[in-house]
Amino acid sequence: MSTTLCQMMGFILSTLGLAGIIAATGVDMWSTQDLYDNPVTSVFQYEGLWRSCVRQSSGFTECRPYYTILGLPAMLQTVRALMIVGIVLGAISLLVSIFALKCIRIGSMEDSAKAHMTLTAGILFIVSGLCAIAGVSVFANMLVTNFWMSTANMYSGIGGVVQTVQTRYTFGSALFVGWVAGGLAVVGGIMMCIACRGLTPEDTHFKAVSYNASGHNVSYKSGGFKAGTGYASEGRGKKIYDDSVRDEAGPRSQPSKYDYV
Repeated sequence: MSTTLCQMMGFILSTLGLAGIIAATGVDMWSTQDLYDNPVTSVFQYEGLWRSCVRQSSGFTECRPYYTILGLPAMLQTVRALMIVGIVLGAISLLVSIFALKCIRIGSMEDSAKAHMTLTAGILFIVSGLCAIAGVSVFANMLVTNFWMSTANMYSGIGGVVQTVQTRYTFGSALFVGWVAGGLAVVGGIMMCIACRGLTPEDTHFKAVSYNASGHNVSYKSGGFKAGTGYASEGRGKKIYDDSVRDEAGPRSQPSKYDYV
């Protein structure tokens, strides 16, 4: 029961993480305009991985896609690639984990096959979450670098007059969604890897020993029972035991009167 619960919890967390990665990739709020020095403005700018948007005070929003690929910064293209790889790996692992669930029976699939599929799905979920975390972290590092560079060039003191020459951008909501989603995918993948051990059938360490009772044909002599002394009975039993040992060790000797019971 604990193995099934661990597998289901890992599957749910990984699915939520994959959904969050997809949402973060498509959201445009990766970088937003910093309003620290200008809280009241008629234009609010924000950018995503695929387009940049401008929202006016009237509520009208205009977005412009990035029509070029080679003209984009290398960091932005790297973030795109990492997020796409994370989504693809997450989708593959989601498909594999569905068939690996212990509560779902498909034909005569053995538990060992389900264990291997669960381990594969868990590893893919972990890699998917790490790709998402890496992509978001690279974009955040790029934002921090541009922020401090913009801050250094933002104010120019010429004759005591401060002039704003550049717009600064800060973290958007998509970055936090990507971090949380990547963490959920990693935790879910780890739980599925742990559940793999419970799905693996235990191998027995006992060796089977076959016992074949050796026996020979016994002929019964018709007639009454002839009583004898205890010493004779003991000797007769010993004689029968010696004959049986001799039969197993070599060729059978000539029958004697003691061979018949």
